[in-house]
Amino acid sequence: MQIPEVTLLLFALLTGIAFGIFLEKAGFGNARKLVQQFYFTDMRMFKVLFSAIVTAMVGIYWLSYLGWLDITQIYINGTYIWPQVIGGIVFGFGFVMCGLCPGTSCVAVFTGKLDALAVFAGIFTGLILFAEVEPHLAGFISYSSIGDISLYEVFNMEYGMLTFLIILVALAAFWFAGRVEERYSRKTS
Repeated sequence: MQIPEVTLLLFALLTGIAFGIFLEKAGFGNARKLVQQFYFTDMRMFKVLFSAIVTAMVGIYWLSYLGWLDITQIYINGTYIWPQVIGGIVFGFGFVMCGLCPGTSCVAVFTGKLDALAVFAGIFTGLILFAEVEPHLAGFISYSSIGDISLYEVFNMEYGMLTFLIILVALAAFWFAGRVEERYSRKTS
Protein backbone atom coordinates (compact mmCIF):
# COMPACT_ATOMS: atom_id res chain seq x y z
CA MET A 1 0.00 0.00 0.00
CA GLN A 2 1.41 3.37 -1.07
CA ILE A 3 1.02 6.17 1.50
CA PRO A 4 -0.01 9.47 -0.14
CA GLU A 5 2.77 12.07 -0.27
CA VAL A 6 0.62 14.69 1.43
CA THR A 7 0.17 12.32 4.39
CA LEU A 8 3.93 11.82 4.63
CA LEU A 9 4.53 15.58 4.49
CA LEU A 10 1.91 16.21 7.17
CA PHE A 11 3.49 13.52 9.35
CA ALA A 12 6.93 15.13 8.86
CA LEU A 13 5.54 18.56 9.78
CA LEU A 14 3.82 17.28 12.92
CA THR A 15 6.92 15.29 13.93
CA GLY A 16 9.06 18.42 13.48
CA ILE A 17 6.69 20.52 15.58
CA ALA A 18 6.62 17.86 18.32
CA PHE A 19 10.43 17.66 18.25
CA GLY A 20 10.65 21.44 18.59
CA ILE A 21 8.25 21.42 21.55
CA PHE A 22 10.31 18.76 23.30
CA LEU A 23 13.53 20.70 22.63
CA GLU A 24 12.01 23.84 24.13
CA LYS A 25 10.59 21.99 27.15
CA ALA A 26 14.07 20.53 27.76
CA GLY A 27 15.53 24.07 27.72
CA PHE A 28 17.44 23.54 24.47
CA GLY A 29 16.14 26.75 22.95
CA ASN A 30 18.46 28.60 25.34
CA ALA A 31 22.01 29.17 24.06
CA ARG A 32 23.34 29.60 27.61
CA LYS A 33 22.06 26.16 28.57
CA LEU A 34 23.52 24.53 25.44
CA VAL A 35 26.93 26.14 25.78
CA GLN A 36 27.29 24.58 29.25
CA GLN A 37 28.11 21.28 27.58
CA PHE A 38 31.32 22.82 26.21
CA TYR A 39 32.29 23.63 29.80
CA PHE A 40 31.27 20.07 30.84
CA THR A 41 28.88 21.41 33.50
CA ASP A 42 25.61 20.25 31.88
CA MET A 43 25.81 17.28 29.50
CA ARG A 44 22.04 16.99 29.06
CA MET A 45 22.12 17.88 25.34
CA PHE A 46 24.71 15.18 24.64
CA LYS A 47 22.65 12.62 26.58
CA VAL A 48 19.37 13.55 24.88
CA LEU A 49 20.80 13.43 21.36
CA PHE A 50 22.64 10.15 21.97
CA SER A 51 19.40 8.76 23.43
CA ALA A 52 17.54 9.83 20.28
CA ILE A 53 20.11 8.07 18.09
CA VAL A 54 19.89 4.87 20.12
CA THR A 55 16.08 5.02 20.18
CA ALA A 56 15.98 5.40 16.39
CA MET A 57 18.42 2.52 15.93
CA VAL A 58 16.44 0.22 18.23
CA GLY A 59 13.19 1.24 16.53
CA ILE A 60 14.60 0.55 13.07
CA TYR A 61 16.00 -2.78 14.26
CA TRP A 62 12.68 -3.99 15.68
CA LEU A 63 10.61 -2.70 12.76
CA SER A 64 12.99 -4.54 10.43
CA TYR A 65 13.01 -7.68 12.58
CA LEU A 66 9.21 -7.79 12.59
CA GLY A 67 9.17 -7.35 8.81
CA TRP A 68 7.47 -3.96 8.90
CA LEU A 69 10.46 -2.08 7.49
CA ASP A 70 12.92 -2.98 4.78
CA ILE A 71 16.18 -1.47 6.00
CA THR A 72 17.58 -1.41 2.47
CA GLN A 73 14.86 1.07 1.47
CA ILE A 74 15.96 3.73 4.00
CA TYR A 75 17.52 6.67 2.20
CA ILE A 76 21.09 7.35 3.23
CA ASN A 77 22.81 10.57 2.24
CA GLY A 78 25.96 9.97 0.26
CA THR A 79 29.25 10.11 2.13
CA TYR A 80 31.69 12.72 0.83
CA ILE A 81 34.65 12.72 3.19
CA TRP A 82 36.26 16.15 2.70
CA PRO A 83 33.11 18.24 2.25
CA GLN A 84 31.61 16.60 5.34
CA VAL A 85 34.79 17.15 7.37
CA ILE A 86 34.78 20.83 6.37
CA GLY A 87 31.03 21.06 7.04
CA GLY A 88 31.55 19.49 10.46
CA ILE A 89 34.22 22.03 11.31
CA VAL A 90 32.02 24.93 10.17
CA PHE A 91 29.03 23.49 12.07
CA GLY A 92 31.12 22.94 15.22
CA PHE A 93 32.62 26.43 15.04
CA GLY A 94 29.16 27.95 14.59
CA PHE A 95 27.72 25.90 17.46
CA VAL A 96 30.51 26.95 19.84
CA MET A 97 30.31 30.61 18.77
CA CYS A 98 26.51 30.88 18.93
CA GLY A 99 25.52 28.20 21.41
CA LEU A 100 22.81 27.01 19.00
CA CYS A 101 22.63 24.43 16.25
CA PRO A 102 20.15 24.69 13.35
CA GLY A 103 17.39 22.79 15.18
CA THR A 104 17.74 24.61 18.46
CA SER A 105 18.00 27.96 16.65
CA CYS A 106 14.58 27.27 15.06
CA VAL A 107 13.15 26.57 18.51
CA ALA A 108 14.74 29.71 19.92
CA VAL A 109 13.47 31.88 17.03
CA PHE A 110 9.90 30.70 17.61
CA THR A 111 10.20 31.51 21.31
CA GLY A 112 11.32 35.06 20.54
CA LYS A 113 15.07 35.00 21.19
CA LEU A 114 16.87 37.66 19.13
CA ASP A 115 20.28 35.93 19.21
CA ALA A 116 18.64 32.95 17.53
CA LEU A 117 17.30 35.22 14.80
CA ALA A 118 20.90 36.18 13.99
CA VAL A 119 21.89 32.49 13.91
CA PHE A 120 18.91 31.73 11.67
CA ALA A 121 19.92 34.55 9.31
CA GLY A 122 23.46 33.16 9.24
CA ILE A 123 22.20 29.68 8.39
CA PHE A 124 20.15 30.97 5.45
CA THR A 125 23.01 33.19 4.26
CA GLY A 126 25.30 30.16 4.30
CA LEU A 127 22.73 28.07 2.41
CA ILE A 128 22.36 30.71 -0.28
CA LEU A 129 26.14 31.18 -0.61
CA PHE A 130 26.67 27.43 -0.86
CA ALA A 131 23.94 27.11 -3.49
CA GLU A 132 25.74 29.75 -5.55
CA VAL A 133 29.23 28.22 -5.34
CA GLU A 134 28.26 24.51 -5.29
CA PRO A 135 28.25 24.12 -9.11
CA HIS A 136 31.88 25.30 -9.13
CA LEU A 137 32.80 22.78 -6.40
CA ALA A 138 31.33 19.70 -8.08
CA GLY A 139 34.76 18.15 -8.72
CA PHE A 140 35.90 18.70 -5.15
CA ILE A 141 32.65 17.39 -3.72
CA SER A 142 32.55 14.22 -5.80
CA TYR A 143 36.31 13.58 -5.41
CA SER A 144 36.00 12.05 -1.94
CA SER A 145 32.69 10.25 -2.42
CA ILE A 146 32.53 6.76 -0.94
CA GLY A 147 28.84 6.28 -1.75
CA ASP A 148 25.77 5.59 0.33
CA ILE A 149 27.32 3.65 3.18
CA SER A 150 26.16 2.94 6.71
CA LEU A 151 28.03 1.94 9.86
CA TYR A 152 26.92 -1.65 9.73
CA GLU A 153 28.37 -1.84 6.20
CA VAL A 154 31.61 -0.12 7.23
CA PHE A 155 32.12 -2.58 10.09
CA ASN A 156 30.66 -5.51 8.13
CA MET A 157 28.27 -6.35 10.98
CA GLU A 158 24.69 -7.42 11.34
CA TYR A 159 22.49 -4.43 12.12
CA GLY A 160 21.31 -5.99 15.41
CA MET A 161 24.87 -6.54 16.66
CA LEU A 162 25.87 -2.99 15.75
CA THR A 163 22.77 -1.67 17.54
CA PHE A 164 23.69 -3.67 20.65
CA LEU A 165 27.27 -2.33 20.58
CA ILE A 166 26.03 1.26 20.12
CA ILE A 167 23.75 0.78 23.15
CA LEU A 168 26.78 -0.36 25.19
CA VAL A 169 28.80 2.62 23.96
CA ALA A 170 25.89 4.94 24.85
CA LEU A 171 25.63 3.53 28.38
CA ALA A 172 29.39 3.95 28.89
CA ALA A 173 29.23 7.48 27.43
CA PHE A 174 26.30 8.42 29.70
CA TRP A 175 28.20 7.16 32.75
CA PHE A 176 31.37 9.00 31.69
CA ALA A 177 29.45 12.22 30.87
CA GLY A 178 27.80 12.05 34.29
CA ARG A 179 31.17 11.75 36.01
CA VAL A 180 32.65 14.62 33.99
CA GLU A 181 29.56 16.75 34.67
CA GLU A 182 29.84 16.04 38.43
CA ARG A 183 33.50 16.94 38.50
CA TYR A 184 33.21 20.20 36.54
CA SER A 185 29.97 21.26 38.26
CA ARG A 186 31.70 21.03 41.65
CA LYS A 187 34.59 23.19 40.39
CA THR A 188 32.24 25.98 39.25
CA SER A 189 30.04 26.00 42.36
